Amino acid sequence: QVQLVESGGGLVQAGGSLRLSCAASGRTFSSYAMGWFRQAPGKEREFVAAISWSGGRTYYAQSVKGRFTISRDNAKNTVYLQMISLKPEDTAVYYCAAAQAYSSDYVPQRSFDFQYWGQGTQVTVSS
Repeated sequence: QVQLVESGGGLVQAGGSLRLSCAASGRTFSSYAMGWFRQAPGKEREFVAAISWSGGRTYYAQSVKGRFTISRDNAKNTVYLQMISLKPEDTAVYYCAAAQAYSSDYVPQRSFDFQYWGQGTQVTVSS
């Protein structure tokens, strides 16, 4: 079992920045690939970014590429999502997720690949 707790959300103006954190507890964090998803009101949950357990591979949704950066600190059992140049369309609840990884380069992108989810943190970008 892995418990995930997100933090760092809030209200920011368009063009601003935020850094989300996801603290993990439970099983060995470094054996899990990690991802971020988001869900805007009235929309389905969508993939944002993911990172391999080693941190050596990352993958981004096209809509955030070049603006968001996912990283992890296995010593702190934490994964981060640095967001810059935020847009109103980035407004959503952001969820952290963990996927059991069987190889160091595994970077899942589909929600059903992830076994554990956090409760989410709200990000609101005003225009």
